[in-house]
Amino acid sequence: MPPSEAPARSAGAAHTVRIAEDRDGQRLDNFLLGYLKGAPRSLIYKLLRSGQVRVNGGRSKPERRLEGGDEVRIPPIRLEDPADKGTPAKGLLEAMQASIVFEDARLLAISKPSGVASHGGSGISFGAIETLRALRPKDSLELVHRLDRDTSGLLIVAKKRSALIELQALMREEGGIAKRYLALLTGRMPDGVMSVDAALHVGLRQGGERHVQVNAAGKPSLSHFRVLERRGGHSYCEVRIETGRTHQIRVHAQHIGHPVAGDDKYGNEAINKRLREQAGLKRLFLHATSLEFALDGGRVPYVLNAPLAPDLVDVLDRLA
Repeated sequence: MPPSEAPARSAGAAHTVRIAEDRDGQRLDNFLLGYLKGAPRSLIYKLLRSGQVRVNGGRSKPERRLEGGDEVRIPPIRLEDPADKGTPAKGLLEAMQASIVFEDARLLAISKPSGVASHGGSGISFGAIETLRALRPKDSLELVHRLDRDTSGLLIVAKKRSALIELQALMREEGGIAKRYLALLTGRMPDGVMSVDAALHVGLRQGGERHVQVNAAGKPSLSHFRVLERRGGHSYCEVRIETGRTHQIRVHAQHIGHPVAGDDKYGNEAINKRLREQAGLKRLFLHATSLEFALDGGRVPYVLNAPLAPDLVDVLDRLA
């Protein structure tokens, strides 16, 4: 990033950042997460809600798309220097190295383990991206998208700025990136494909925890659930999503009365307890299994896959 955008680790006074032309179209919240590396998401949204961050002198919402030449006011905050955090644990470094499922000159894709955050913050020093940067200190690595901490599966990292911009543009296009997940939904889903078209609204609970609800005032969200097989009275499904909202699959599954197995936020506590005792399910049964897209204006196709995580395969075997 140009010198005018080099993030400061501490600031005694507010300062202004001029947005570079190559950041045209980036969301304000995503820009701040990258600029204020290590800042918890809850702090970013608090700064935006309180009007301490301003674009061209005015208040702005997190989803505002920045334009080259915009001037963003950054309030005085103090962040921990990454050097003070040390390095990721050896086991995490090894797990991240082993999780790489694809790499070329532009992209790197991992099958993120459950329990590893996509990025650090909110008490987490090292997420997937920080650990990858520790593994590849000479590479310029940027997250293209995010997965919930408890969700396993495909996570794409851009090695080139041009790839990041193109992929983020594809994510904003309807059908730009085809996303498939594998999930165990509790109870017996009907045969065929069940499409859930229900707007989602993200709220913040005390402490900054995000909680999502179906709400007509929310953002349009569309998911398609298809039963692959029945296991132990539950439904092993393929899920295709046409939008990428926070907790989308989990909340849509709850909305239709078949929450994702192992979901401690939106799920059924009694069923989760039985699945833990009977099948050894100790986490959310949700796995991002494939992503399809094309770069260079559609000329270079990518089909990336991450097989179902071994611990979830074991759960299905026990439920057979």
